[in-house]
Formats: sequence, structure tokens, C-alpha cells
Amino acid sequence: MKILTIIPAYNEEKAIKEVVRSAQNYSDVVVVDDGSKDRTSSLGQETGAIVLKHQNNKGKGAAIKTGLKYAVKKNYDLIVHLDGDGQHDPSFIPNLVNGIGDVDVRIGSRFYGKSPQNMPLQRRLSNGITTHLMRYLTGYNITDSQSGFRVISTKSAPLFLNIPSNDYIYESEVLFQASENNLIVDETPIPCTYSKEKSHVKTWHVFHYVVFTLSLLVRKFGRRLKM
Repeated sequence: MKILTIIPAYNEEKAIKEVVRSAQNYSDVVVVDDGSKDRTSSLGQETGAIVLKHQNNKGKGAAIKTGLKYAVKKNYDLIVHLDGDGQHDPSFIPNLVNGIGDVDVRIGSRFYGKSPQNMPLQRRLSNGITTHLMRYLTGYNITDSQSGFRVISTKSAPLFLNIPSNDYIYESEVLFQASENNLIVDETPIPCTYSKEKSHVKTWHVFHYVVFTLSLLVRKFGRRLKM
């Protein structure tokens, strides 16, 4: 089985080499450098990873889509994506891919069984609100709608290439599109480490998450009224 790990990265020179080297134990690796101003690209290349570079910062969703296009073109069977800042442990890639069968999207959940330690408050709040809304909108019994550690089957990947969102809400939009197309989604627990480094997720991201999920809710009710 051919597996590709996509690592969307923006100014991650401190962690990228370690993340790539760990992921290479389990899969081929593509680093999508989303317009970094530091040595993210060169360090990724030093590890032997394929590096795809955006000249300007487009957003995490755009970086994942660039990786998905590459995976589909190269005929990989499964696509993993995880963050490049070291918060996700690539040694859990086998946990995510083992026994995946007909599952189209598998989420590495930080909340499956217990809450992660040291998660910033704004991320905990936004994830709690949006996950409850996404459960209602999609029908999936999920615990972590915003997790960036996932496996996607290559056969389902083309459905996610036309999602217009390019930022952090892309990962929630994937779940909505999966439900609209009757895909199978499940979860498996993963650990997650939060350092004292500044988070790329800001307060306005939290607001954006909530507004996005509420807009999906309005869209769903609008469809019901037309029926």
C-alpha cells in the first residue's frame, strides 16, 4: 500500500526536519511550504522530502489541497496529513492507517477518551463549539472536528479539491463535504503536544470557525424549508 504524508508548513524551521524524518519511517513525505520566510523549504529538502512551495502564504487549506493534488497524480492509496510544528507525533501514522478498510476519512482525535494537556483555551473553546455543531450537521459521531492529523483515501480526495476555503476552516468543510457525499468517517485517539511557541490560530480564527459552522447550519435549515 502506497502512503503519502502531507505536511503543510509555514515558518516551521524549528521542527520540520524532526517531523519529516519521523514520518519517513512510515510513508513518503511531501512538505508543502506555504510561503515561509525562513528555512522550511531547504530543511525539508535536506531530509529527502519532496517540497512543493507556494510563493505567497495562501492558508493551511490551500497547502493541504496542493498536497492532495500531488497524491492523486502519483496514485497513492492513502494520504495522511499532519502539522509541521511538532504537535502531532508521526509515530501514530500506523495507528491511523491500520484497519482503515472502506473508511474514507479517519480523524486522529485529541479528545477521544480524554482532553489534551496544555491546549490553548481559545482552541479548546472553538473546537468544542464547532465539533458539537458539526456532529449535528454531518451526523458523524466525532469528538475533534478541527484535528489536523488525518487519513484520507485517495479515491475520496478529489471531492475535497474544489472546496473554496483555503484557511483553517478547510478541515471542517472536508467533514461537511464528506457527509454530503455519504462518505464513511471515523476517529482514532492520538496524543498532541502543545509547546510554548506562538500558535498560528488566533482569536479571529476562532470567530471565523464559529461563523462558518453557523453558516452551514443556516444552509442546512434552508434546504429543509425548500423540501
